[in-house]
Amino acid sequence: MAVCWQLLYTEEKMNARKVVMKIISISFSVLVIALLVMALYRGGQMAYGFGYRVFTEKAVSLPEEGEDKVVQVSAGMGAKELGELLEKKGLIRDANLFVLQMTLSAYSKKVREGTYTLSTSMTAQEMLQVMSAEEACSTETEQ
Repeated sequence: MAVCWQLLYTEEKMNARKVVMKIISISFSVLVIALLVMALYRGGQMAYGFGYRVFTEKAVSLPEEGEDKVVQVSAGMGAKELGELLEKKGLIRDANLFVLQMTLSAYSKKVREGTYTLSTSMTAQEMLQVMSAEEACSTETEQ
């Protein structure tokens, strides 16, 4: 009879261990899934924020506080180099964002070499417009 009780006790003990291990396994799985969901959510927020800034990035300073900076654009300068130069001069906040803005703009391949005076109160789009402009002809329209 004692052996029978001992077997029952051992069997109950093993079943309890299985239950505890199953609970721990499920808890760990839920934790991993929750962490993945949080990481995806945070990644989505960051991606949305970056994408939103591509089209709505404001100038570094207000128009009345703008500071003029001289920028020398050389031949063969790529978007990345130009973005890094403008960021170094304090004209933009993020060179990587500028690269994407330039790539998506109508001025992508139209930036000309030369020396430009740009202001911290200009947006990236306005700077690209200035650096892509052809020499203005002085003509008057008749009215």
